[in-house]
Amino acid sequence: MFRKFRFRSFVNDIPLNYKFMLIYVIGILLPILASYYLFMDRMSELIKEREEHNLQISLERARKDIHTMIDGGIAVSHALITDKLMSESMDRVYDGQLDFYSTFDDLLRHRVTSYIPTNNQIQRIGIYTDNPTIVPGGDYYVLDGTMRSSTWYKQWEAADKSLKVLAYRDQAANNRAATASYLSIIEKMDYYYAHNSYKKLVRIDFYLNRFYDVLAREKSSLELYLVNDLNQIIVSADDKYHGEVDNDYALFDISNLEEKDIHIVPIGKASYVKGWKLIGVPQETRVKQAMLSMQLYFGMLAGIITLVTSIFIYIMLRSYNYRVKRLSRHMRKVGNEKFELINIDGGQDEIGHLIRNFNMMTAQIKSLINDVYKLEIQQRSQETERIRAELNLLQSQMNPHFLFNTLNALLVVSTKNNYVEVKDIIKDLSKLLRRLLNWKDDVVTLEEEMSFTIMYLGIEKFRFRDKFEYYIDISDEAKLYKIPKMSIQQLAENACKHGIQAIEGLGCVKIRAEIVSDHLRVVVFDNGRGMDKDRLQEVLYHMRSEEESGGYNIGLRNVYRRLELYYDDKVKFNLVSRIGEGTEVSFEIPLQLLERQLEKGGLDDGI
Repeated sequence: MFRKFRFRSFVNDIPLNYKFMLIYVIGILLPILASYYLFMDRMSELIKEREEHNLQISLERARKDIHTMIDGGIAVSHALITDKLMSESMDRVYDGQLDFYSTFDDLLRHRVTSYIPTNNQIQRIGIYTDNPTIVPGGDYYVLDGTMRSSTWYKQWEAADKSLKVLAYRDQAANNRAATASYLSIIEKMDYYYAHNSYKKLVRIDFYLNRFYDVLAREKSSLELYLVNDLNQIIVSADDKYHGEVDNDYALFDISNLEEKDIHIVPIGKASYVKGWKLIGVPQETRVKQAMLSMQLYFGMLAGIITLVTSIFIYIMLRSYNYRVKRLSRHMRKVGNEKFELINIDGGQDEIGHLIRNFNMMTAQIKSLINDVYKLEIQQRSQETERIRAELNLLQSQMNPHFLFNTLNALLVVSTKNNYVEVKDIIKDLSKLLRRLLNWKDDVVTLEEEMSFTIMYLGIEKFRFRDKFEYYIDISDEAKLYKIPKMSIQQLAENACKHGIQAIEGLGCVKIRAEIVSDHLRVVVFDNGRGMDKDRLQEVLYHMRSEEESGGYNIGLRNVYRRLELYYDDKVKFNLVSRIGEGTEVSFEIPLQLLERQLEKGGLDDGI
């Protein structure tokens, strides 16, 4: 019970704004983020599995096509070595060239090339024999010393196998001075033992670009490499002749394969392609693009859901929070003896009923208090009148000339003792008091107002000494216009009181008056401590409020109210302040609303 009570107290102590924030974060935002994270994690696994499956399909498709092309060449080679008539023709001893050409025309001319149209991966087919009676030409060659020293023959002989698939570099067929890359099937023609008087070989050369096309077709998924049993790169997707260094093929780096995402499949199980393999390196951008696309889609979906739910929760909770705050604010006012009704549509829910009951209670209390005040006023009316009569008597007995006589006496003493500064201040103070007593006009020229303000600033200068300076800038045209009296003096006093006194350095007050765009503009600036945003809003609120502020910036409020009284809403009153930089108060009055004193003493009712 104790724990339950403490927890409930803790929850009850949390302000409404924080409660609503916790409801939003814990009840909406966290579940959406958690769901998004779990969903993205699962979808990432599914995408990786799908891409892995696609890679396997792509790799197997390429392997199968390559294996089919090689097997096609093997099938042609097998057909040639099992051709009995060809074996007999190549093993026969001819009497001369005419004898060979006769056999060639009758039996051998198109016997080899007939296989190429049905196997477009085959570039050329050559029959090689060491029969010296054969005349080389077309697709038939003599195995002489030059042939036996060639790269392909040496590799085939070193392999010591009847059938071998070889990749090598040798002299180009069309340019003996250059070298070219070859992928060939070489098989010995020893199928018929009766015709083995001479060594006979079948060499089938493939088009390398056919293999390149197969690898390039899968380039969007994999970087493929066709590698032989010596781990040499024969063909790759990025170049037909990848990795050629001088006259050798580049070796594929098979170290640290476990640390790399590399796929390896053998080309086939037959002995002639043993050790040959297809190596695939996945394109990382493909998986990344799939992941990014999925993240963007579901991120936007989660964002839209979050936005919609947030707006809905905000609307619902704002209705609750706004009304409760208004009720709380008015209840605090009741504590300060301000019985105001809550003028909002409370609604028909529980808070609405509470607001209506509060208004009924407030109205009843206000009525009761008014009745009590009336009784108290009636009871104390006579006593109040008596005290007021005594005050009026005392005030009437005090002659203002007594004050001026005293100031004149101080002035004589200061002059006699050469107290120059004190003498000037007493003069200004005497003029200022006399002006206050005799200043009966409600509006005065700007020149008179500034003269009065300068006397006040002179007294402040005497008080602050070297810590205070003031600057006046008034255009000649602006001096003749009339404004409510003490409109500038109270702003200057407010600047000294609230701005200059609060700083330790040199305080400065600047007053400027000028005509700007058919308006009289007056600016009072001080370099005091200034106000932050919250303090500035508070001052503006009290300045414009209909309620009495209890001495709170009363000078600023009096100027604003008097200008508003004289010129309604046509006067522009601005207050700008920055903490540590100072405060600027300004107002602008249309010239058509102002009286203007003519230079000869007359009045002009406006422009």
